[in-house]
This record gives sequence, structure tokens and C-alpha cells, in this order.
Amino acid sequence: MKKIKILLLIIPFLCFSQKEKIKQLDINLTNYEYPFPVRFFDLNNQRQLFKMAYMDVTPANYNNKNIVLFHGKNFNGAYWETTIKALSKEGFRVIVPDQIGFGKSSKPDNFQYTFQQFAENTKKLLAHLGIEKTAVLGHSMGGMLATRFALMYPETAEKLILENPIGLEDWKTVVPYKTIDWWYESELKQNYEAIKKYQMTNYYDGKWNADFQKWAELGAGWTTAPDYDIVAWNSALMYDMIFTQPVLYEFKNIKSPTLLIIGTRDKTALGKQWASEEVKKTLGNYAELGKKTQKAIPNVKLVEIQNIGHLPHIESFDQFIKPLIVFLKQ
Repeated sequence: MKKIKILLLIIPFLCFSQKEKIKQLDINLTNYEYPFPVRFFDLNNQRQLFKMAYMDVTPANYNNKNIVLFHGKNFNGAYWETTIKALSKEGFRVIVPDQIGFGKSSKPDNFQYTFQQFAENTKKLLAHLGIEKTAVLGHSMGGMLATRFALMYPETAEKLILENPIGLEDWKTVVPYKTIDWWYESELKQNYEAIKKYQMTNYYDGKWNADFQKWAELGAGWTTAPDYDIVAWNSALMYDMIFTQPVLYEFKNIKSPTLLIIGTRDKTALGKQWASEEVKKTLGNYAELGKKTQKAIPNVKLVEIQNIGHLPHIESFDQFIKPLIVFLKQ
């Protein structure tokens, strides 16, 4: 009985100490250091002036080839660190923007998020940097954006790389719709424990290490900040964008040579938890979705990474980077 009482006294302190380890981050991550210098590009969108953060890494052995890296919904440009280093070593100039609403970029009070707007903003950034042609690589939500960019600017997108992109199936046809207000209330409930549980379960098959930990901490750092409600509201708007703006119906129109990198263990599907049990079994099966998407895109090569989940460039970097470099050099 005494042991139980002692445990009950200790548990709150353990929980508190865990939360204490999570660094509180301000809304634009000014107190979080990225792996390379960050610059800012001024944008005028929807009668508002924003600052778009980006890293631009040009190596000494520049091979006159460029690549833009598009981050996923729950991340920002910082998680591309090892990818940037590897591509720079091979001579590629690497441009890594934080889209508006993400990372170190501006967080609007209100904004109509569209993949077209993101693509146009990125095109303006490239024009500012004097870049006329580039490969584009998108992970997760960034895969939807990279696809939209390639569709809008085929003369710019020399090559398209999709790493476990979401949106390979149209969830709104089988999953009940949730309002932006619903998403907002859900995001307000986020904390470190919830983020870690989600990522461990959905990204890493129940495994956890220091590399995974730092990205969970980065996401959780916002949740205790005084202005987290603005981050949560932007996140809700983005969920609605993802849910209502599918790109898969236009895969047939992609003109860029494409590399599709698929971690086959991935089961990511927006809103799967609200679908019927029968439908739920059919959603987020990347082992099948990769092959289906391969048939839909005209000039595509599929690379399957067995027993790897949603983040190959974090979970199994060597298996991710080798086919990517080969494809970029072709």
C-alpha cells in the first residue's frame, strides 16, 4: 500500500519533468536554430504582407543543378538537414522554404490556403533567387504541393520526386467531413504526449529514438506558447485544404520525369479514424497506393522501401538518398 502511495506522489512529478524538457517555442521559431542560415522573402498575399523563411544552400562544387524541398504538414524545413547535406555534397544547390503558416514563416490570423497559392509563392521565391529550372521534392503534404507546382510550372520543374506523399486517395469521398472549427478545437488539445503517440504509432511502427524525438519536441514546443491558438487555427485551415483539394485526378497530366519513393509500411490516411470499419481497412495502404500511383503518372519510377513508414528520409536515410541521387544525376 505504501508503494502505491509513493508512486501516486511521484507520477505527477515525472509528468511535470517530461514537460519541462520540452522547450517552449515562439510562433515564428525565433528561439529555434535551423541547420543552415535562414533568409526571408517578402510576399503580398490576399491583401496581407508576409515573410517567407527559406534556406538556400549553394555548395562550393555547385553543379548548376537545383532542387527545392517541400516539407510535410507536421514539419518544417529543418527536418531536411541530412538531405540538404547529402545533396550539397553532390553539388546541388538546395532551396528549402517554410511555406506561409509553417516554421519560421508568417502565421496569418486568417488565410485561404490553397496548394496553388503555395506553388505561386515558391515560384516567386525562385524568380527572386534567379532560378529558372529546378527539381522539386515533396514529402507527405509537400508531395501534394510538389505535384501542384509541377502541374502549374512544367517549364520550371525539371524533375519531380514524391516521398510518401499524402493525397494518393480522395478521402473526402469516403470519410465524414470535419469543419475548420472542429479541426481548430482538436488542435488546441495537442501536447507532447499526443504528438509522440501519433508519430510513434503512425510513422515509426512503435519504435522511438533520439532522431524521432527531436521532431516531436519541435512540434510540441508550440503547444505551451501563449499564442499557440494562432498556430492551431492555421493548422485547422491547412487540414481543410488537404481534405478538399485532391491532386490525384491530375497525375496523368504531369510532364516532369518523376521518382516515387514509398515506405511500404506507411498507413497514413487523413480522417481514417472516422470511417466505417470496412472502409478503414482500405485506406492508407501505401504498399498498394504506390503501385496504383505508378500507373497514373506517365513517366515515373517507383522505389519501394520495405518495412519503412511515412518518413524514409528520417527513418532509413540511406535507402532514401541513394535512389534520389541516382535519379537527379540521370
